[in-house]
Amino acid sequence: MRTVVVSVLLLLSAGIAGAQAYPARPVRMLIGFSPGGGADVVARAVSPRLMEGLGQQIIVDNRPGANGLIAAELAAKAPPDGYTLLVAPGNYTFAPAMDAKWKLDMTTAFAPVSLLAEAPLLVVVHPSLPAKNMQQLIALAKAQPNKLSYASGGIGGSGHLAVELFRTITHVQAVHVPYKGTGAAITDLISGQVPLCFCTLPSVLPHVKNGRLRPLAVTTARRSNSVPDIPTVAEAGVPAYEMSQWYGLLAPAGVPAAIIERLNAEIANVLKHPDLRARLQSDGADPIHTSPQAFGAFFKAEIAKWMNVVRKAGIVRE
Repeated sequence: MRTVVVSVLLLLSAGIAGAQAYPARPVRMLIGFSPGGGADVVARAVSPRLMEGLGQQIIVDNRPGANGLIAAELAAKAPPDGYTLLVAPGNYTFAPAMDAKWKLDMTTAFAPVSLLAEAPLLVVVHPSLPAKNMQQLIALAKAQPNKLSYASGGIGGSGHLAVELFRTITHVQAVHVPYKGTGAAITDLISGQVPLCFCTLPSVLPHVKNGRLRPLAVTTARRSNSVPDIPTVAEAGVPAYEMSQWYGLLAPAGVPAAIIERLNAEIANVLKHPDLRARLQSDGADPIHTSPQAFGAFFKAEIAKWMNVVRKAGIVRE
């Protein structure tokens, strides 16, 4: 028995020593999407401050392709030593549900570290549409089934799924008009070719401010600090609704708990800096820190929610 106790204590001591020595070299932060996208913006905002806290360089490594799968697979196969991390947007909770090529189990391949930021989508309509709030929008859609069309940046994207969740809850019928990117969708939205969009906040906020688009609600559970006067969809009459474009940090499964806790503590410190908070909020995102356990529970719940939405809507993405 004494030998077992000594062995356990030695292992614990080694783990603590390893965590204290971490990191001893640069840390790679993988992003599965192109530079300039939301995940990239959040990663590049956070990484300089995280580098100060860890005392090592953070190498931001964009590996776009296959709806984020390329970067996810690279991260999952990396040694579980804390030197490879993955910036995970909400896409990682619904992409596996609609992509037959996605074989990676995100819940077992990774260890959660923390959420980083949350950005709402903004429900906007062309001013010509006779709907000034969410209740009027629902009434209009129900009065004319499949007459109301909505734009999105593409099949299976956040804007598409946000409306499908809305339709599942409210039972309205609407026609999806997918575009090859959010920019093209917004162009037609402004011109009145398509009257409705659940769009990322930064992409449409300038057009709301100049009156080209009318805002109805934000999709998050809480009001956004960027547009505090705009109600949430839940406040506006759909209490079960919540959707956000969030970003979190994952590590390969098996990374020692002490290293996960070190990373989590540094992220908590990073997100307290006023300049970083102001930078994220200027891009329409609110910084948010969670424990690894809370992020893990949230991640699993999001996968279950979006799996249900994708199946009901029959969404398949090539």
